[in-house]
Parts: sequence; C-alpha cells; structure tokens
Amino acid sequence: MLTEQNLAAIPAVEMVAGFADRTLSPVEVHDAVQSVIEAREGVLNAFWVRDPDESRKAAQASEARWAAGEPLGLIDGVPVTLKENVARRGVPMPSGNAGTEPALPEADAPITARVLESGGVILGSTVMPDWGMLSSGVSSRHGISRSPWNPDWTTGGSSSGAGAAAAGGYGPLHVGTDIGGSIRLPGTWLGLATLKPSYGRIPLDAPYLGRAAGPLTRTVADAALFMRVLSQPDPRDWSSLPPQDIDWPALDGEVRGLRVGVHLEAGCGEPCDAEILAAVNHAAEVFEAAGAVVEPVERFMTQDLLDDLDLFWRVRSWNDFRELAPEARMRVHPHIIRWCQGGADIPGTKVLQCYQQIMRIQARTVAATLPYDLVLSPVAPVAAFPAERPMPFPGDAKTMAHIGFTAPYNMSGQPAATVNCGFTTDRRPIGVQISGRRFDDLGVLRAAAWYERNRPADAIPRWPDHALGAPTGKKKTTSTTPEGEKP
Repeated sequence: MLTEQNLAAIPAVEMVAGFADRTLSPVEVHDAVQSVIEAREGVLNAFWVRDPDESRKAAQASEARWAAGEPLGLIDGVPVTLKENVARRGVPMPSGNAGTEPALPEADAPITARVLESGGVILGSTVMPDWGMLSSGVSSRHGISRSPWNPDWTTGGSSSGAGAAAAGGYGPLHVGTDIGGSIRLPGTWLGLATLKPSYGRIPLDAPYLGRAAGPLTRTVADAALFMRVLSQPDPRDWSSLPPQDIDWPALDGEVRGLRVGVHLEAGCGEPCDAEILAAVNHAAEVFEAAGAVVEPVERFMTQDLLDDLDLFWRVRSWNDFRELAPEARMRVHPHIIRWCQGGADIPGTKVLQCYQQIMRIQARTVAATLPYDLVLSPVAPVAAFPAERPMPFPGDAKTMAHIGFTAPYNMSGQPAATVNCGFTTDRRPIGVQISGRRFDDLGVLRAAAWYERNRPADAIPRWPDHALGAPTGKKKTTSTTPEGEKP
C-alpha cells in the first residue's frame, strides 16, 4: 500500500492514468498531498494562500467527472500550485513585499484559466521574495522559505514557494515565473526538472521584456504534460507566439549526431565552483558517449552587459519603490531597498543605453548558440547557499553575479531547461541547463528527457525519501531582516 508521501509524489502522468483506470482517486491523492503539506509547511513555508476545503471540493468534482467518464482535460484531478504573481480572481497579490498593498485581481490570468479548464486542482498560491528580485526564499512579507533537502539551504528564487512545493512533495505540477533565472535557479538548487520556455510560448496577462512562466516538476514528462496545458493560446497576451501544434509528449529520441555546445565560462559574474563544473562536464560526456558532437562554447556575455541589465531592473524597481508611502518603504526588505536605490534618478539617456545593451545580449546569445542544436551549461556558479541569505554572494556589488548563464536566454527568448546532474560532496543538488534554438521548446525537453533517462545513477534525486526526515528542527519564520542585514 502506498504511503501518503509516496501517493503525493506520484508523477502527474501516472496520476492521470490512475484516475482513468480508477486505480487512483483524485480525493485520495488530494488528501495525501494535504497530509504532506501539514507535516512540512511549518518549515518549508511554500504557501501564501491555501484553502484545503476548497481544493478538496475541486478534487471531489474531478472524481465525479472521472466516474462519469467525462474528465475536463489533460490534468483533471492533479494537484497544482501557482506562484503568487499569477493572478487568481479575488486572491490578493502582494508580490512577496510587505510594503505593498496587495493587488486584488478581478480575473484569472491565462495560466490560471488554462489550469481550471483542464481540471487541475489548485492547492493555493506559492510565495516569492520582494518583487521577485531576490534569488532566494527570503521575503519581507512571507519570511523565509526553506529547502526540503535541508532546511538550512535556500530554495532559490524567485519561484521559491513553487520550488519548495515541488521538491517537498506537494503534488507534481507547479508554476513559476522567470525573468533572469527564477524558474531554473530553484531547479538547480532543488534537483528539479524545469523549463523556461520560449518567450511568448505561455501567454501572460502582464508580459514584460524577458519574462516567462513555466513548470517546476520532478520529471521531464510532467513538465511536458504541463506545457500542453499552459501553452494554449490566450488573446490577452499581445506578445505571445502564434498557436502551434506541438507534440509535447513526444519525448523519445536519441542525441546521436546532435551538435552540442558546452558553455562553462559565463564571461561575467562570479566563477563556477569546481564541483559545478565537474558535474556539467560529466553530463556533457554522457551526451558525447551517445554520439553527440560536443564542442566548447566561448564566453559571449561581458560584465558591462550584465551590469547594465541589472541597472535597468534597478530603475524599474526604484519606480515601484518611490510610489510607496514613507512608512511602507520601511517594510520592504533591506537588501531590495539598497539595491533599487542604485536606480534612483538615472537619466533617460542611461536607461536607453541599458535597453540597447539588452538588445546586444539578445544578439550575442543567439549568435553564439545558433551553430548548436543544444547548449549545456551550469545554471548557477554555486550550489544552494544558506536559507537566510537574500542572494548567493554577499555584498551589494555582486547582486546579479550568479545569473550569467541564465539571464541571456530570457533576453534572447530561447528555451532553457534544467535537470539534476549531480550533487556536491555535502549532497546539495546540481542542475545542468539545457538550452536550444529559438522556439525549439520540444527539442530542449526531448534532450532533457534523454539525459534524465541516461544520467548516472548517482545524479538521480531520490524522491521523496530525501525529504521525509529533513525538515525537523526549524520553524516558519516571519523575520524581515536576516542576520547580518541592516535597513
């Protein structure tokens, strides 16, 4: 008999098959997931809004549909979480920030609508750090989210709650958003299978330069299943790609003959730890042994490009910060206050220069990666850092020193996935980023699925056993000022 932990951790693909042949019950799955949440949420701190009674009603409705042979869609009955910046009608959206008055959406975002139309059981909205501009689970409103692998470690961010939920066994399907790495960073630091899809592949109600939404899951097959739902068209996103009939489940295939680039030096930010480089190199060797043509990719980013992207974001957040009342400003996380002050009163000529630098990032990324079917790289230069730390590297000058491998693909709009490829000596997960040509989301997922099937046994996360005993000593915190931070 399946334990609650194992029932909650069943992949979505298997859940749907079990619902169809009546060997699994949406209500039993829901209740098992809720038991896991009850046991772990006091430590993991993944949710902003959660209503177990309402989600159980949704699971009961799903069970009735399956009994009648009339499921709504591809994920009917499957537990789902949505990041708090994905609008749900009537659910407040504070964007992780204690200084803001939460927006109250009058309509569901396209993502929410597609999930509901497909019968997904929404468990709640997951947390994020202030304005999504920290790569950790540290939030002035929500406190600190923690890794299910070890509560001393970060979840990564800004899809921090989504990552904690995915790794912690809160069901199989989770939505995050990503403007510089916010899906893939939790992916690498939590051992997850993730996809930042091509720009415009998943319609948004608030599109922005480089922004994407995508799945955080435990298996590539689940990410592909979720893409079938999330990528459905919605006319509200004027920047979205035209509807395309993509055969998302077609994940079989080999890598023989593919031209695979290996990108190990970002050209900006901090250098990679030796264990990260070794794990990514080993992943490249797996591709090469299977007949892929593996070649090095030279660095194509520069520090000035990264700095100007950072400044562009600082100006954007400064504009949001300056709109707050003086007393509300003091509730924003101190790291964000200092960071966005660097964007205060920047002249328009400099902002335009930053925008032109973003165009250069786009051009360089596409040109450097165009010769290859795929590019393998680290996701971040370091493994998971302490949960209380807002960013991987101390010091305001190094705020974005960890996104040299991820942010270029946001700016170029290219798809990029993560799959776990190893562990550090103290068992922190290490992900490999697999990016592809523009619009080749299926090619990227197919390569990720191939690597997932062929990676060494010691690179496979042991779900869910690794998390069962981890969150034992720490309790949910609401502190807004981590140790060592000063307003």
